[in-house]
This record gives sequence, C-alpha cells and structure tokens, in this order.
Amino acid sequence: MSNTASTPLFACSRCFSRHPFEELSTGEQLCKECRGSFPVVKCTYCRSEFQQTSKSNTSSICKKCEANVKAYGKPTACEYCNIIAAFIGNKCQRCANSERKYGPAVTCEQCKQRCAFDRHDDSKKVEGKLLCWLCTQSLKRALARTKQHLSSSDKHKHRGHKSKSSHKEKRKSDMMKSINASDSSLNDSQPLEKKSKMNPLQGEVDPNSSDHVVAMTQLKETIASLQKKVQQKDNELLSKDKLITELKAQHMNNTQDMRNEMKNKDRLNETKFNLMNTKIQNLLKEVATLSKSAKKNKGGGRQPPGAGRGRAQRQRHRQPQHQLDPPGAILVELNCGKYFPLIFLLYK
Repeated sequence: MSNTASTPLFACSRCFSRHPFEELSTGEQLCKECRGSFPVVKCTYCRSEFQQTSKSNTSSICKKCEANVKAYGKPTACEYCNIIAAFIGNKCQRCANSERKYGPAVTCEQCKQRCAFDRHDDSKKVEGKLLCWLCTQSLKRALARTKQHLSSSDKHKHRGHKSKSSHKEKRKSDMMKSINASDSSLNDSQPLEKKSKMNPLQGEVDPNSSDHVVAMTQLKETIASLQKKVQQKDNELLSKDKLITELKAQHMNNTQDMRNEMKNKDRLNETKFNLMNTKIQNLLKEVATLSKSAKKNKGGGRQPPGAGRGRAQRQRHRQPQHQLDPPGAILVELNCGKYFPLIFLLYK
C-alpha cells in the first residue's frame, strides 16, 4: 500500500481514470482500455503514428496533414525521404526543419539514401548508427518488441520458480503430518515438478520469438527501401519525360523562328528587287528622253564657223566605231559621274 501511495498517478486523457505514468501512451496519454478501443494508426502522408479519437472517423490521416491538405492541397514526394508529405515545395516539413537545424542531408546507413541528418551527438544515434527518421522508428519498434518478448519469457521463468517453491513447502508440511501422506505427496509432486520445469521451456519456445520479430522487421524495412527506390526511379523517369517534352517544345519554337526569319528575308529581297527594277526602268526612260533631246539639238541648231572642219574630223575619228556598230544604232553617252560615264546603244 505504501508503494502505491508513494507512486504518483496520472489521469487518462479520455476516460480520466488514474494510472501510473508508464501505463499511459506516449502521444495521447491514454490508458490500456482506451488504447484497445482506439487503435494506433500510421498516417498515410507523414508516416507518423497517432491515436484515433473516434470510432466513427476511421481515417488514416493525422490532424496536421488534414489541415495541410485543406490549406495547400495534396502533397508530393519529398526530395530527401521520398515520403508523400511535401505540401510546400519539394521537401516535407520534417526534412526542411532538420536541414535548417543540422545542415544538408547525409546518406542513411540502413536504407542507403540521402535522407539522414547528422545531429553531431552520439546519444541521438540508434545503436551507434546514423539513420533517417523512418529507419530509426522501425528499429525502435523492433527493439521494443524484442524487449517485450524477453520480459514475457522472464515472467514465465519467474512463475516456474514460484511453483517449484510452493510445491516444496507443501511437501515439507505433508512429511510432518504422516509418512504415508508424504509418500503420496512425493508421488503427486513429481509430475507437478516436471510440468513446472516444462512450463519455462514452453515459454522459451515461442513462435513469436525475438529472432522472428527481428527478421520480420528487417523484411519490412527492405520492402520499404525497395518501395522508396521504385518511387525514386519513377520520379527520375518523370523528370526525364519533362525534360524531353521541354526540348521538343524548344526545337519546335526554334524551327518556327527560323522559318519566320527566312520568310521575312525573302520578302525583303523581293522588295529590293522590285525597287531596283523600277530604278532601272526610270533610268532607261531618262536615257531615251536625253537621246531624243540630243537629236533635236543636232538637227535644228546653227553651225558656227569652222564647225564643218571639226565635224569632218569627228566623223573621220568616229568612222571605225560606226563601222563596228550595227546599222541604225546611236551611241549615247551619259556623264553619270566624274570618272565613270554610262554608254548606251539605242536602236532606232
């Protein structure tokens, strides 16, 4: 009674019954009865364990994730731990906070992924290993299960020892009463002793032993790591598909730009060609008008004295040129520049 009075009692958060602190759950502070009626469930997004508050609402999403889904929509896979809990950006809240506190991520020694964070404290490590959050949780659960199985086997052994001592006391009392009773008690106690000896062995040979539990946890961890790798590969394939589509779109844009440039250049060349043709036609018209005006000036003007002599000399000089020219051609000379006169042959 003194021990129960000295140990402090704490109230359950649901039924408000008082229990020792060790009997209450760590998260919600619930007793064994409330824990049985409201089981512990893993959240589908953040993978953290939480207690269901009502039997009608059996959703496997915690309150934080529900609020985040309402605020930001459905999450995506985290860049580091690959848990589908990245509501803002490419990182989940857990990885973002730990990166802010402890620096960049380091490879986990269990799942070999870059999702662990070095806290620079050996006491935070699990069995001296630097593990990520998922691996630490699974390892802690495995260790707790092994401890429970070991404690249950110890209880079985302790009960076997108690039964042995009680049988010995009975045997002594029967021997004090009478020899016949002692003989009968001895005969009866032998099979009971054998049973009591076999009971701890039966407790030890348990199908749910620690080795089986460790093997099961290891298999579960390997399955989880393989699922993470598959998800990572899927994310890589999605990123590559996005890159391919972006490159295709860029290639199409470049080809369209090149075609537009070629069309614009063709239009400019056509306009320049038309302008040059119009200029050439205008120049030919000017040449024709100038040749007509030169003919008129030659036919109607008076000849100054001594012009006949010069004219004869010019005809003498030009005679071989007229012979080379085709019949009916008129040589027209336009002084378009200082050094480069334009010479045209106009036909009548």
